Amino acid sequence: MSIGARFPKQDGVAKADGSGIYADDIALPRMLHAKILRSPHAHARIRGIDLSAAEALPGVVATLVGAELPLKYGVIPWTQDETALAVEKVRHVGDAVACIAAVDERTADEALGLVKVDYEVLPAVFTPEDALEHPEIKVNERAKVGNITKHVHLQFGEVDEAVEGAAAVVRETYRYAGSTHVPIEPHCAVARIDADGNLTVWSSTQIPHYVHRELSRVLGIPQSKVRVIQPLLGGAFGGKSDPFALEFCVAKLAMKTGRPVKILYTREEVFYAHRGRHPMKMDVTLALDAGGRIAAVDNKILIDGGAYASFGLVTAYYAGQLLTGPYRFETYRFDSYRMYTNKPPCGPKRGHGSVQPRFAFEVALDEAAEKLGLDPVEVRRRNFIGEFVETVNGQKITSNGFLKCLELVEKASGWKERHGKLGPGRGLGVAGSMYISGTAYPVYPNEMPQSGVLVKLDRSGRVAIFSGASDIGQGVNTLLCQIAAEELHCDPYDVTVVAADTDLTPVDLGAYSSRVTFMVGIAAREACQKLAEKLRAAGGATFAEACQRAEAAEGAPLAAVGGYRTQKLGGDYRGGTIGASPAYSFTAHVAEVSVDEETGIWKVERIWAAHDCGKALNPTLVEGQIEGSVYMGAAEAQMEEMVYDEKGLLFGPSLLDYRIPTSLDTPDLDSYIVESNDPGGPYGAKEAGEGPLHPAAS
Repeated sequence: MSIGARFPKQDGVAKADGSGIYADDIALPRMLHAKILRSPHAHARIRGIDLSAAEALPGVVATLVGAELPLKYGVIPWTQDETALAVEKVRHVGDAVACIAAVDERTADEALGLVKVDYEVLPAVFTPEDALEHPEIKVNERAKVGNITKHVHLQFGEVDEAVEGAAAVVRETYRYAGSTHVPIEPHCAVARIDADGNLTVWSSTQIPHYVHRELSRVLGIPQSKVRVIQPLLGGAFGGKSDPFALEFCVAKLAMKTGRPVKILYTREEVFYAHRGRHPMKMDVTLALDAGGRIAAVDNKILIDGGAYASFGLVTAYYAGQLLTGPYRFETYRFDSYRMYTNKPPCGPKRGHGSVQPRFAFEVALDEAAEKLGLDPVEVRRRNFIGEFVETVNGQKITSNGFLKCLELVEKASGWKERHGKLGPGRGLGVAGSMYISGTAYPVYPNEMPQSGVLVKLDRSGRVAIFSGASDIGQGVNTLLCQIAAEELHCDPYDVTVVAADTDLTPVDLGAYSSRVTFMVGIAAREACQKLAEKLRAAGGATFAEACQRAEAAEGAPLAAVGGYRTQKLGGDYRGGTIGASPAYSFTAHVAEVSVDEETGIWKVERIWAAHDCGKALNPTLVEGQIEGSVYMGAAEAQMEEMVYDEKGLLFGPSLLDYRIPTSLDTPDLDSYIVESNDPGGPYGAKEAGEGPLHPAAS
């Protein structure tokens, strides 16, 4: 049996011995290197760009400005508000202004210093409060009203009445700082155009399909003439979900020069590209009855979105839609404003949209429990929503292992014996959460499968899987090998995966919203089961012999396709489908924290984390996802923060100044897998890569 077994990652050896090919490893004959000039101002009108001195520098081959790529792009069709290079004005420090291609990086860098830009500095806003208060300072013209990217208001039941009649009410304001992803690999893209006008782009994207669509649209060439390939990826965590300036610039420069072009971002540029965690201000009202059951929740959220929309429309909904489990409540009001500000754009960081509200809610729940004199674990147990139920906002929960998770960490941490008894400066805390296993609907409306997989067999017994899914370190390629081995009864090491190449692989919507295991897994299993039927009918002493007999009977090479089709889910109201998912994962953590009462310095000593992933298809990979999520969440709680000065300049855009935890900073961690066997997931599986972050940040 392959499913449920511990297999090493399919690409592990190549990554460990250095033979794996990343985007920056690609070197093509006559390749040019390009660099992007970035704005020193947070908000300014561009009155003119003088490239003459740069173009005269020996070794400079081509230049590019925003007017040559004027079409606005964005993954979400309703909020496309970005251009590859600034057109008319810049909106944050580090915004892309011009691009220069030269024979080498040093020459391109030198040429940037020769470009003269005439700026008219404009007033700027750096907080969502200021953006709301000063609509006359227009950050982004896409906003219909002031600086509002998206306003969401949802209400279920009579909240005010429920609050008035409650036994305990918590009214608090919470703030969550912005942070960024810090993948080990900076963004990189290489473009080449052939004699027939076919454009190939290698990119460190985590969603090749969206890059493919937007390159075609912005460049004005047919999708059939554009090929996007994702090489090995050195981490993403949501930070490579959007198309970026570098992909459009290398493509356009390759078209202008007829030569391959590469752009590799510096670490500083990665901070400007950003798309990290949205800072949020959350005004929470939480009401409990005398028995400790939740009577009402009222959540008002102000979101700092930065200069562009990115996935911000979704963020504004996720902040409220994903708060309605794992606890039951029937009265709920949610109001959010996602604001444009003159800072690098925020986007989908691991646990997109719901980490910040989860932090606020869990802390408020603890405060309410304290008011009632109740144990925080017991309050969570009493409010458990159950399984195969519907939330107040119309989300359908299937399997639910939250109670098992809670009981497991309660016991493992010695909660009953130790909570409140550890002495001064030391204590235990508990938190829970839920998260989606992919979105029920694609980002852009269509009726096509969200994931497709093609499986081919040859006469020697080898299996080739063609999948557009992105392996960003979570191990989807390994999972595909395991599924093939499980269904076809072959050796998983005889399976080859051809992945994330828009010319060769079926469409997959990419690695985001924890969709890959659930959706790609279903597609792969379907394709493999179709082939397995043919092999069983043909018979044979060995797998290779069965392949030969089946091919002879078929009269053609053996192949089959599978797909994941969108399910019609969600509440019957505007935005009701956002946050709807075919399955939800559940998590519970207990953390032991110490604090020096004289200095205020605090430390997370240990975390016990239990996660309901439905079924651990590969326990080693699931454990890796749980542990990575927990450490990332704990880092956000302890040390990570994007800090800007009064002119919108990011303080220390480097790994020297932006602190992330080392092995010396991370707490001891005990992780536990809980299996609830979801009826809709592949072999019962649900997500494991984002949900475990939430309680750690709480």
